[in-house]
Amino acid sequence: MQVVSISSLKGGVGKTSVTTGLASAALAAGIPTLVVDLDPHADATTALGVQAGDQLDIGRMLKNPRKARLLDNVVSSGWVDHPRGNGGGTALDVAVGSAYTGIYDRPDLGRRDLRRLTAVLAPAEKYELVLVDCPPSLNGLTRMAWSASDRVVLVAEPGLFSVAGTERTMRAIQLFRQEFAPQLAPAGIVANRVRPASSEHTFRLAEMESMFGELLLAPHIPEQANWQQIQGAAHAVHHWPGDSAKNTAKLFDSLLENMLSSNNGTRERRKR
Repeated sequence: MQVVSISSLKGGVGKTSVTTGLASAALAAGIPTLVVDLDPHADATTALGVQAGDQLDIGRMLKNPRKARLLDNVVSSGWVDHPRGNGGGTALDVAVGSAYTGIYDRPDLGRRDLRRLTAVLAPAEKYELVLVDCPPSLNGLTRMAWSASDRVVLVAEPGLFSVAGTERTMRAIQLFRQEFAPQLAPAGIVANRVRPASSEHTFRLAEMESMFGELLLAPHIPEQANWQQIQGAAHAVHHWPGDSAKNTAKLFDSLLENMLSSNNGTRERRKR
């Protein structure tokens, strides 16, 4: 099982879009995947076509992680044609987000609180991939996610403030590794909402390549006019009609493959 946090320091860069794009690619590839919606806005839950039922949301599971019974409380994504009930019965399940998680989004969480998500995810070994959609901050929820994760994917737009924020987040990951999570490593940086015709974006992409080297993952994800429509309809990008969506789906297929191969390469180096 690989646990990957999707993070950004700056809001509005399409972090949840990247999370759901990777989830769509994982579903298309037949990789058993769990999406943990740790953002109090719960946008990933909405985009994945999930409605709250009797199950505990992730915030309430975090409140009492030892009794959370994760597999009894995950919900099949609405993207799945034939869900088989609760308990992780499909290729794509969701730990439902809610505003309740906001009580943990503080900068002063101690070590015990930082381990809450790790304890909740202990029964999740049936999944090959766990994607954690973090809030756009470096407060308690993101740090809790990093504690439970093997890798972090950073999402950035090719703009001045976003690139600067990514550099700060990279430094934060290094400090967090030293103090709390020696297993944690960056899986890479996704350049999102790229406008190929923009000279500013071209310049910032070159700057990112110079700053981050191989950590800048390929391919880059272009800005897509109908992305909000796809998410609003709670559809996977792989299921959306039209050439634009098909091309974007292929990009996420490649991005997922590169992200996972990068993770496996790091694990092999650690074994040596």
